Amino acid sequence: MFSKEQIFKVSANDFEQLALRVFAHQYANIEVYRQFSDMMSKTPQSVETITQIPFLPIQFFKSHRIIQTNQAEQLIFESSGTTDSVFSKNYVTDISWYEESFTRGFELFYGSPSDYVFLGLLPSYIERQNSSLIYMVNHFMKLSGKNANGFFLDDFAGLFDMLDVLKTGKRKAVLFGVTYALLDFVKEKKIDFPDLIVIETGGMKGRREELSRHAVHQILRTGFGVSQAHSEYGMTELFSQAYSRANGIFQTPPWMKILLRDTSEPTQVHLSGRQGAINIIDLANVNSCSFIATDDIGSLRPDGAFEVFGRAQTAEQRGCNLMVE
Repeated sequence: MFSKEQIFKVSANDFEQLALRVFAHQYANIEVYRQFSDMMSKTPQSVETITQIPFLPIQFFKSHRIIQTNQAEQLIFESSGTTDSVFSKNYVTDISWYEESFTRGFELFYGSPSDYVFLGLLPSYIERQNSSLIYMVNHFMKLSGKNANGFFLDDFAGLFDMLDVLKTGKRKAVLFGVTYALLDFVKEKKIDFPDLIVIETGGMKGRREELSRHAVHQILRTGFGVSQAHSEYGMTELFSQAYSRANGIFQTPPWMKILLRDTSEPTQVHLSGRQGAINIIDLANVNSCSFIATDDIGSLRPDGAFEVFGRAQTAEQRGCNLMVE
């Protein structure tokens, strides 16, 4: 097994070797993943680089129970999806891995959660059970310990009043919001709160016509009076998140890595490129599958930063990241 110290303190130089070890472990202990890898003619003996590792299509989380053999789930996260969707499920055997990953990731980009008031405008998630996003934001609120923390379902007046109080008191605050709800809020209310960190989590969910991320962020910058709108890139199937603090350019924590696959030749995987389908290595998924082929299309820079352009045309709608560039 792997320790949290090994995973969360991995260096850039050691990432590939650790990823190969995780692949070998998951090949041996996750039956569905082993069957898929065998179909791809990929085994720990034949795989020598991270670009050769087989990436499990994300749809498997809808149709299969992705979990280590002889382990029981502690809880199950479900995707938001649409009302007629088959939901993805992440069978969590040890919730402390998820808590460690999202807390360390946030601290890497924003500092200690105890420094902030956390607000959530996540109606489509809070209305459902078993949301990993709600779990994360709620845990941030616990770490923060501030009385002003809270979720706002459709109470735009209450959210505006709280933001005004925080602004007047010069309090540091983070607002996590699903995209369509943030846009609805600033259509009704506007506030000039330059120090507020607004983090959109993606998702129009058919509520509005699709807008480019650039257009969405321009509306949010104007509506909240901030210089930049931030974004979070995460999903039910992952334990880790990437964040964009400006211009839709995402960065990952050290234990997470983005690769691109050729859309016409999915087995061709690259460490950088102007455009392709996004593959994710999330080493925090050590008790699940760390190697996932998503339906998202993006570009990847040599330094590991990436952009998300939208969904592949043949992909189902998901609750997160439905925007197009």
